[in-house]
Amino acid sequence: MKLIDTHTHIYLKQFDADRKVVIERALAAGVRQQLMPNIDSKTISSMLGVAAEFPGICLPMMGLHPTSVKENHKEELDIIGNWLAKENFVAVGETGIDLYWDKTFEAQQKDALAQHIHWAEQHGLPLVLHSRNSMQELFDVLEAHSNLSLTGVFHCFPGDVQQAKKAIDMGFMLGIGGVVTYKRSMMAEVVRAVGLEHIILETDAPYLAPVPCRGKRNESAYLAHVAGYVAHIKDMTTQEVAAITTENAVRMFSC
Repeated sequence: MKLIDTHTHIYLKQFDADRKVVIERALAAGVRQQLMPNIDSKTISSMLGVAAEFPGICLPMMGLHPTSVKENHKEELDIIGNWLAKENFVAVGETGIDLYWDKTFEAQQKDALAQHIHWAEQHGLPLVLHSRNSMQELFDVLEAHSNLSLTGVFHCFPGDVQQAKKAIDMGFMLGIGGVVTYKRSMMAEVVRAVGLEHIILETDAPYLAPVPCRGKRNESAYLAHVAGYVAHIKDMTTQEVAAITTENAVRMFSC
C-alpha cells in the first residue's frame, strides 16, 4: 500500500525530538511522501531544512498562512514571492481565509489570497487552500479569478455536500484527513457523496489526529487510519482507496 500525506507540518518544533523516527514510521506504514505547506517567513528555514534532509520524501510548498496575515503582510508576501521565484515547490500554500479566531485582517487575507492565486497561475502550481468559517468568502475570491486556469485542493475540507460539489466544479480536490473519523463530523457524508477521484488524503500533522489516535500528536503514519475509514464509507478496500488517492495526489502535485 502506498500513500501520500498531502498536508503535514513535520518541520514544526513538535517533531524536533524525534522527526527522523516519525518519518521512518510513516514510510513503514506505506506513506512514501509528505507534502509540507509553509506558514510564514519564520517557518521557511525549518521547512527547507527538512526537505534537504529527506529529499524526495518531504516536499515543500511556499505560501503565507491566512492566520499569519497581519499588519506586515506585504513584507511577508515579498519574502514568499522571492522564494517562489528562485526555488522549486510542489504547490503555492497554504493560503486562504480564516475568520474563526479574528476578522480584523479579513480584507488583507483576501488580498493575500489573490496574490497567491496569481503566483499559482504564474508558476503553473496548484493552490492549497485553508478555509475556516470562510467558505463563501473563499468562493467569492476564486470566482473573481475564474478567467485563470486554477487547480488545487481545499485542505481539511470543512464544507457540506453542496459546497464540495461547487469546489470540484471549480477544478479543486477535497483534502480529507482525521476529521472524517470524528462522530460529529459531516465529512463522512461528503465523502459518501463525491467520487473518490476528487479526494486526496492528508493529516495536517501535528494536528487533528484520527480515531483511534485522537488526542495524540498527529503524524503521517496515521494516514492509514484515514484511508481505512474512507474505504469503510465507500465500501472499498483500503488498498483501493490508497491507490486512487495516491494517483490523485501525484497528478495534482507532480510528485
